[in-house]
Amino acid sequence: MSIRAIVFASVLLLIAANASAQVDPFEFEVYGYQTQGKGMVELESLNSFVPSGHNHGGDGTSAGDFQSQAMYRTAFELTYGFTDHVEGAAYLNLAHPNAESFQYAGSKFRVRGSLFEQGELPVDLGWYLELEWHRTPQFDENQLELELKPIIEKDFRKFEISLNPIFEKAAFVGPNKNKGFEFGYAVGIYYDFMREISPGLEFYGALGLIDDNDPLHAQQHYIFPVLKGALPRGIESNFGPGIGLTRGSDRVLVKFNLELERFIGSLF
Repeated sequence: MSIRAIVFASVLLLIAANASAQVDPFEFEVYGYQTQGKGMVELESLNSFVPSGHNHGGDGTSAGDFQSQAMYRTAFELTYGFTDHVEGAAYLNLAHPNAESFQYAGSKFRVRGSLFEQGELPVDLGWYLELEWHRTPQFDENQLELELKPIIEKDFRKFEISLNPIFEKAAFVGPNKNKGFEFGYAVGIYYDFMREISPGLEFYGALGLIDDNDPLHAQQHYIFPVLKGALPRGIESNFGPGIGLTRGSDRVLVKFNLELERFIGSLF
């Protein structure tokens, strides 16, 4: 079987699997193979708004007390390249529930790396490890979560495909600490039209516990037509609407991500 067929089959399996956990509504982002270079710093603002969601907490992208309808979320991310193949990042998550003021929703910390040199293998491989703290019960019933994410990327001429299988577990504290891993995915397919602007499709989903899948109607699956590219002053953008594909999903989301990269030199 060709590499192209394997990647295509993987995309179909991720999207069609029958399995409900919430997607991470603070980070609608697909990670590619490339990490920040040594001494590079990236500032990123990850934003989403739910114009058509659910009116009860715990439904759609809400994993806590607040309803997802009219919820605006933003995450501020600071990333630093320790080496040319390993980076670390810290996030501050804020949310603006409908008719409420901005509130602190939680924090997370991660390390990410790339394996081998780009193009050395038939597909480019990377890894991702994250620890996330939630403000409970307002935003999530799980206070602490551990996330593991392999990164798989392949270029086909002007097309780029990135696969992020997601394995997430409630860690150490909370009502779900003794349960197993949940499975989700983030997938991006992009066409390299020009640096200033390129179209793409992104898919996000959460399939519940690996050993106790929920019915399809209770799962969350989204498709985002996106445009990404370079803005003036070195700013990169990625934005587009998200359409929920199941009853357990919010009906419509909008995301708008901005990032700025600068070199500051080695801290170590």
